[in-house]
Parts: sequence; structure tokens; C-alpha cells
Amino acid sequence: MTELKTRNFVVGITGASGAVYGIRLTETLLSLGYTVHLVVSGAGWRVFKEELGYAVSDREGLLTGLFGSYPGSLLYHPVQDIGASIASGSFRTEGMIIMPCSMGTLSAVAHGSSDNLMTRAADVMLKEGRPLVLVPRETPLHAIHLENMLKLSRMGVKLIPAMPAFYYGPSTMDDLVNFMVGKVLDSFNIEHTLFRRWGE
Repeated sequence: MTELKTRNFVVGITGASGAVYGIRLTETLLSLGYTVHLVVSGAGWRVFKEELGYAVSDREGLLTGLFGSYPGSLLYHPVQDIGASIASGSFRTEGMIIMPCSMGTLSAVAHGSSDNLMTRAADVMLKEGRPLVLVPRETPLHAIHLENMLKLSRMGVKLIPAMPAFYYGPSTMDDLVNFMVGKVLDSFNIEHTLFRRWGE
């Protein structure tokens, strides 16, 4: 029987505001000993630079600095690498999370447009019946956004909009980020202590 800690998760980070969400998710999965297959879109790298101040000229060096100290394994796949392992349904994973998910990527997934590794990996989740979680970060929403989200929801995709709660008394930005990451982990029944639950 495969031990839980050896399982693979795919994490996508797009150019939507909130790259810190995807980074925290990756950190948390790696800290729990999981294997993470990471895909960052071109616009996602720009958000790394603009929002977080990271130097992105040496991408693999940056990722090693961010994630190299965790017990889990990180495998980085360039978004153009359509032949990567995660592009095939025969490669087994527990599911995929795109966090944050831009409306452009959400639309591509909704319409089966798999012209890069991010959207192809999401398409694989759908065709293989594996969990796919999207964390859209956009406001306000217009009708096309809502129609695409409804279409994906009807296909079994879990949508967890980046809408942190306040009932648990967050006092820092980290608290808000951890809440959203915790909600994603909840969708995979992964135990965590990232936020205080209602009634605790």
C-alpha cells in the first residue's frame, strides 16, 4: 500500500494577484512530506517579481531558496513543457490546485483549451476524474466569469474563491493567507492547523 506522504500533487500559480497563496500552499504540502509538481505561468513569474519583490532571472535558484529546506520533494515544470509527466493521464497524482487562478486560465480550463502545461495538466484531471481545485482571484466578476465557474462546478471542479474569513480573528496577512490554504487542504482531507475552526 502506498504511504500517503509519497503522493503527488500538482500546483499551478498563474498571473492573478496573490502569488503568495500558491507559495504558501507549496510550502505547506512540502512541509507535510508530499511531492509537489509546480507549474508557474509567465504572468505568474511577473507577479512573483511585482508583488513579492523576487528576482526571477534564476527561476530554479529562486525555487530552491524558497522550498529547498522542506522534507517533501519539489519538481518544477516550465509551463511550455507540454511533454512533462503531469501532461499524461498515465502519471498518477492525487489532484491539482491552481492557486491563484486567473480568469484567463479558468476560461481555458472551462473550454478545454490545453495549449500549455498548466491547462493541459488541468485537462488531465478532468478526463481522469481526479480532484481539480481552482482558487480564482478577481473582483468584480462579470457574466462570463460566472458562467465559466458554473460550467466548471457542474463538471465537478471545486472552486474556492480567495475570500478569507474573519470569524477566527486574523491579525496578520499571514493569517488570511493561511486560512485560504487551509480551505484548500480541507478539500483534500489533509490535516492541518493553519486556522482556528468555528467552535474551537
